[in-house]
Amino acid sequence: MCHIFAGQAPETYESQTRSVRIGGHSTSIRLEAAFWTVLEEVAAHQGMSLGKFVTKLHDEVLDLHGEVRNFASLLRCSCLIFLAEVRPAAASQIPVSPAAAHERYLCESRRIQLEAAE
Repeated sequence: MCHIFAGQAPETYESQTRSVRIGGHSTSIRLEAAFWTVLEEVAAHQGMSLGKFVTKLHDEVLDLHGEVRNFASLLRCSCLIFLAEVRPAAASQIPVSPAAAHERYLCESRRIQLEAAE
């Protein structure tokens, strides 16, 4: 049963530290390689670079909650949400309005930019 989990390549769960600039400050975030891969996909889905996505997410959480506790865990959970909800919705055979699906998962700041452009 556990072979699917135990048999994965060690490189996928090896920690990687990346430097990002958030709120004008340079910081480092340490995540497993597999999460960085998913975050790059999420950023592409949002139409932005990974650095821009991470910064926007941080800013939106700060706006919503007044603080950002355990940002690395927030990023991991964001990956899980993307994998559980966004990918399946895109691959779903159920007819869903592309605009509605896109709207639900678009970062608030990106939504405002798109609305301003229209």
